[in-house]
Amino acid sequence: MALPKIDLPISEITLPSTGEKIKTRSFTVKEEKILLIAGESNDAIVEMMAIKQIINNCLVEGTVDDLAMIDLEYVFLKLRSSSVDNLTKFTVKDPETGESVELELDIDKVECVKDETHSKEVRINEEYVLYLKHPTIDEFAKVLTLDPKDPLTNYFIMCACLDKLASDDEVHNFSDYTPEEIDDFMDGIDGGSIKQIQKFFETLPKLRHEIKYTNSNGNEQTFVIEGIRSFFI
Repeated sequence: MALPKIDLPISEITLPSTGEKIKTRSFTVKEEKILLIAGESNDAIVEMMAIKQIINNCLVEGTVDDLAMIDLEYVFLKLRSSSVDNLTKFTVKDPETGESVELELDIDKVECVKDETHSKEVRINEEYVLYLKHPTIDEFAKVLTLDPKDPLTNYFIMCACLDKLASDDEVHNFSDYTPEEIDDFMDGIDGGSIKQIQKFFETLPKLRHEIKYTNSNGNEQTFVIEGIRSFFI
């Protein structure tokens, strides 16, 4: 007689970038093993791919391929909190004293910080509006393999986030065009439009949390946790 399969609880999570609700199941031992191995690797790409695999496993419907990076980060934390533990302890080095300080993070208190000036729309001219999309986890992973000092690195992520170009009469989806055609288009954009695109990236929503503590000198310090790698502590 085969062992019975255990039904896992299903929950809804609201994506911070769109407000859309998705259904997920809890972690199993399989996902906890993936998380443990990724955390021990201390490798950013391994950790990101582990997050992608875990969320893909836990989604009741659909895949993670089209989810924005901020949504994957948020879903991962919510799953980590409900499936494992919302509290995690870790040690940091105090910048003033150099001493090790033990802190505790309540994952449920981590918030998605949004900039009110953030916009996916860039008006190119009186006729066309450029629409941008939030980068995916695969695009972030690709950036990690590139030289951060190379100006083409910023250009890659900029092009990866081009969604569509629209006027009152037509819509051009960038996924329908070759890299060469996109390069030709980007060469014709003026500096003002480029600045708006850069502002899009500067104001992207992000997970952020501050933990305050008092060091051995009696001074209050703030430890900032920001970005998904910080939550592998």
